[in-house]
Amino acid sequence: MNSVQTTLLYHFCRLRLPQMKLPANVFERHTLRAFEMFRAKRAKEGQETTWDGFIDNVYALDWLIACACLEGLEDGWRALFHARANRTDALLVDALRMRAVRLFPRDAERQEEAVGEFWGFLIAGERDGSTPVLARYDGQRPLVPWLLRVFQNKHLSDLRHDHGRRALPEDDLDNRDLPFPSNGDDRWHEEFRQAAREWFNDLPDSEILILGLRLRYRLSQREAATVLGINEGNVSRQTAKLRDRCLERIGQRLQEQGWTGDDLSGYIFKEMDTLLLDEPRLSADRLAALLAARGKKAVVLSQ
Repeated sequence: MNSVQTTLLYHFCRLRLPQMKLPANVFERHTLRAFEMFRAKRAKEGQETTWDGFIDNVYALDWLIACACLEGLEDGWRALFHARANRTDALLVDALRMRAVRLFPRDAERQEEAVGEFWGFLIAGERDGSTPVLARYDGQRPLVPWLLRVFQNKHLSDLRHDHGRRALPEDDLDNRDLPFPSNGDDRWHEEFRQAAREWFNDLPDSEILILGLRLRYRLSQREAATVLGINEGNVSRQTAKLRDRCLERIGQRLQEQGWTGDDLSGYIFKEMDTLLLDEPRLSADRLAALLAARGKKAVVLSQ
């Protein structure tokens, strides 16, 4: 570890957020812990991690806020509550409420409860003696999108558990984080959303169900087949066809607009993950109505 780099990072953060009175040695301790955690995770994937690379990719201000919250600093939590969740400047708490509405339609009490309990969940952990959920954040991604994904996964896991379905593994809190394109991607972000919404609008209800169950709510092929009352192989084939048509149509649209990047499919899938959460046709209420029209009980999507 290069202590000079950590010191420079710390003072940069304090210059930008002077109200965050986190001691330098505490900041250094959290940074080293995050590096070891990130290195271990990458090692499992067969990839090496250097200290320089880790520091270069840290989202500095997000990291300081996370450290401050872990230390119980009021200014840290205040900064988090007022963090912006997207390009329309919605507050994090408002973005959480929007997701709670989709997860628990027509249940205002449970929606507010889900948002209110989330802050304690970040510090208390999932069970007694477990690592605080916020301590899993490593600073290598933007904090707010990561928190939104943690919130989403937590409640999807709870819904599955309530109905006797398996919970999402803990690694999902780290590996399925929401993408947050850099400022240079703004144009492509908007081009993608327009192309994707046009593609959504042309999908029949049967494919909307597959898309919602498999990708939005992350049911396995077997679980989706059970809910839909069809063969598991049919779910697999329809999912593959949806994937191919999505890449073809949206990819062609972006290329027509001048896309010259290397990983077009990777970009599409990262952006799609965000859009799936906001698409009205994939809301729990809408999918439950589609299932009801087919005579199926929406055991995963409603209480």
